[in-house]
This record gives sequence, structure tokens and C-alpha cells, in this order.
Amino acid sequence: MTANCAVTIIAENKTGILRDIGSACAEINANILTTQQEISAEGKDAGRAVISLEAEFSGDPADLISRIREIEGIVSVENHHSAAEIFGKRVIVIGGGAQVAQVALGAVNEADRHNIRGERISVDTIPLVGEETIARAVEAVSRLPRAAILVLAGSLMGGRITDAVRFVQSRGIPVVCLKMAGSVTSAADLVVTDPIQAGVMAVMHISTIGVFDIARVKGKEF
Repeated sequence: MTANCAVTIIAENKTGILRDIGSACAEINANILTTQQEISAEGKDAGRAVISLEAEFSGDPADLISRIREIEGIVSVENHHSAAEIFGKRVIVIGGGAQVAQVALGAVNEADRHNIRGERISVDTIPLVGEETIARAVEAVSRLPRAAILVLAGSLMGGRITDAVRFVQSRGIPVVCLKMAGSVTSAADLVVTDPIQAGVMAVMHISTIGVFDIARVKGKEF
């Protein structure tokens, strides 16, 4: 029986460290599911690599941790729960500050109801202005780990933003938008007038215990 093992690795910042970690995982038949690396800028590990890794492994997680610790340049390895277990699915809200705040209000209130019952749904927001800036952010949602749905909140969106919406949808992420001027409403999976309700519906869609499915009302306005 396989299980997921999540670890945070502190390592010296040197060429080949990820290769060595990958080789160590392969040697004991641990399949890497996700990995992310950055160089710490502060604290006792400043200048070192911080690597978050989740692997599918049929053996004892202690064996995987022990094998990674043997690699030259590894400072420490810490086992913990996965990001999916802690933060769960993510609702991403992008757009104008006032509208983003209202969407977040609805999403957080609804997520609270689900998380109390054992689910894990988190809400991420970023207020932005400008077509190109928002378009880049929308496209980047497809690269965010565990991003499950996108809500666009604003008064006017179109052009490059509409193209970015279609790109995100092609990656399997549904898009909800507020009723607004611009062509983005023609591309969104769902258009909602009330920003609070938009946040609520976004959470209901990605919930595993909810019964709301955007696919059943795709293209409609509420």
C-alpha cells in the first residue's frame, strides 16, 4: 500500500542537489509528486536551499528520510503533513480591491462551514489593476499548486484577460467572474452579480461535500 510522504529539506545551495535527492528517491522506489525549492533569505538557514517535497512511497517514511539525510550537502530533513492536508484546495480571487474583498468575504465564510466539517479549503486574494498585470496573474493561476477555482472581481475586464481565462480553463480550472463590462463575461464559466455570492458559489463548487456543480449551470448569469 502506498502513502504520501511530505518533507522539508534544508540543503547547501549547490549544483546537483535536486538531482541527488531525485536519485535517492528513485533508489527506494519513491515517486516524487511535487517539489518546490527556494533560497532562504533570512534566519539561521539564510543562503541555503529550502526544498519542499512530497513523494508517493510504499515503504516506511523513515527510510526515505534516512536516505535523503545521507546525501552530501543535506543539512536537515523534517517530516510533516502535506500542504494538501493542511491548506487543501485553493480559491484564487483576482481583481479590484473593493470587489476582491467582498468575494473573499463570501468565500471565507463558506469555507469556514466546510472546514469545520473536516474539509480543507483556503482562499488566496490579490488586488490588481491593469489589463496586462491581471492577465499575467490569471495565466499564473494554472501554475499554482492546488488552485481549484478562479474568481475575477472587477468592473471592466477583457482583451488579454479574456485570453488568459480561456488558457486557465484549458488547464481544468473553472472561472467565475462578477457581472462587469468587457468580454471576460463571455468566457467565464459562471457570471454572478453579487460578489459575496460569487465567493460562496466558488467554494461550494470545489467542496467534496457540496452539491453545487458549475458545469450544470455553465454560461449562466445569477
